[in-house]
Amino acid sequence: MSLDPALSADIKNAVASLADEGTVLLADLVREGSVLGEEAGAQALMAERFADMGLDVDRFEIDLAAIRDLPGFSPPVIDVYKGRENVVGRHVPKAATGKSLILNGHIDVVPTGPEALWTTPPFVPRIEDGKLYGRGAGDMKAGIAAYCMAFDALARLGLQPAAPVYLQSVIEEECTGNGALACLARGYRADAAIIPEPFDQSLLIAQLGVMWLSVDLVGKPAHVLDTSAGTNAIEAVYALFDALRGVEAAWNAPGFRHACYRDHKHPVNFNLGRISGGEWPSSVPCAASIDVRVGFYPGMTISGVKQALEAAIAAAVAERPPLRGAQVKIRYKGFQAEGCAIDPQDPLLVGLRRAHEAVSGKPIIELASTATTDARFFILYGDTPATCYGPRAGSIHGIDEWVELSTMIEVAQVLALFMADWCGVERR
Repeated sequence: MSLDPALSADIKNAVASLADEGTVLLADLVREGSVLGEEAGAQALMAERFADMGLDVDRFEIDLAAIRDLPGFSPPVIDVYKGRENVVGRHVPKAATGKSLILNGHIDVVPTGPEALWTTPPFVPRIEDGKLYGRGAGDMKAGIAAYCMAFDALARLGLQPAAPVYLQSVIEEECTGNGALACLARGYRADAAIIPEPFDQSLLIAQLGVMWLSVDLVGKPAHVLDTSAGTNAIEAVYALFDALRGVEAAWNAPGFRHACYRDHKHPVNFNLGRISGGEWPSSVPCAASIDVRVGFYPGMTISGVKQALEAAIAAAVAERPPLRGAQVKIRYKGFQAEGCAIDPQDPLLVGLRRAHEAVSGKPIIELASTATTDARFFILYGDTPATCYGPRAGSIHGIDEWVELSTMIEVAQVLALFMADWCGVERR
């Protein structure tokens, strides 16, 4: 770090002194069950928090017309954006002498699954053995709490960044990324962006693309007296997904892989996330639908991925007996997200490495993620180097999700040190 050692120590101590406040903020955010379409309560809390931090607060709904034709747009899962806001806290320095920074986090969380399987209710935060449990605790409300603590730590020392800093709390990261895209459309740019996703304090250098597709299949109805007279649509969609598995296997072959995933055990995953069909126990079901999540490498285009998937589906319908005579319709809704990579020697990553080592005393691990994050918008479309660096969490998207609170504090210390070094500091 180029920071004075005494200032570095003061910043780390200031963050540590905010541990209780950060935990309270995290618990309050978890209580707001911000699943898709229900983000308003959590975003109101963030707007209040940003205002308390002395930031200028920008609250805005996604303008679908303004982003629909932009690169990176994904067809929304729900078309209603009324009352569903992004919230940005804007810091403007007295004299901009350093480099600007975006700290981005998503407020939306995935559904809880059966609540009866949770040890305690998913939106009632529980602290046990140094972990805070609850849906969204790890993914990624602890990261949001961490970037607030980082900014507040400088303020506690009577300092502030000597460059513009934008703290973004966005919606729809878990299904489209249109919240982050709307921030780009609104003009938010910076010299770097960091997203404190819960990647166990590793440094993101690449992430896969993700596509969601739905397939509607209509077969031929029949009575169970003669099932051979019909086409069982439920059995047919399983055969269709099995054909897509062949594409998955081909993309995982060593010769097909992107360089960042050369040594990964199984980087590309196709997930059959939902299936529906049938209407009567004694009738051969004539209609069924599946929703599938597809992963693919950086450098692969959306159009190219669609072409490969549609060719595999067409071949399966033509060749596989369970699909004989079936009518198939493919729909795209949700993620149409390209993969991306960032140069490990970019100044952003170099600076985060130094800050991580200054806090943890250990080298940082680089991560090529098999998921997607909003980092793609900054890297591919926003002319802004971006990466992810966040706390240790577990059971993400599962039951009894948790985050390790000590790592939330360390992440806040790293972000505060990086911000002071990257942006410079001035007196408040």
